[in-house]
Amino acid sequence: MIPAPVTGVWVGLGANLGEAEATLRAALLALAELPQTTLRRHSSLYRTAPIDAGGPDYLNAVAELHTALAPLALLDALQALELAHGRERPYRNAPRTLDLDVLLWGDRCIQHPRLSVPHPRLHERAFVLMPLAELVPDLFIPGVGLLRESLAGVAEQRIQRL
Repeated sequence: MIPAPVTGVWVGLGANLGEAEATLRAALLALAELPQTTLRRHSSLYRTAPIDAGGPDYLNAVAELHTALAPLALLDALQALELAHGRERPYRNAPRTLDLDVLLWGDRCIQHPRLSVPHPRLHERAFVLMPLAELVPDLFIPGVGLLRESLAGVAEQRIQRL
């Protein structure tokens, strides 16, 4: 049997309900335990104001995974982790106990009814760009350009590295 190719994937983590810091730390441990997946590194935690939503401030981070899982298989695993941490989806942008988003899948662009990669709004969100810039300041985002060029567009968004 030929092993599946391993791809670098960036995942965004966020939470603003319950014990958000403990939840994000537990989620990072859980990401490291996913089948055919290695947690390579993760950013610091960041405190951010909600965007297009109400509720308490979020804690956010990004993680770099190397995985042999297919995109939808990883998405299913991430959504199972969200559910295990009490994630509910009562309405768009509702406060959440855990949010895990596939941000980038190598240099691929993916358009599927369940998954769009690069994440369609990642270049508009300081809570994604700042943690990514911490780890890979020269990152190229397919279809968008250099990460550092997108940072100016989010300068007014409140974000604090913890």
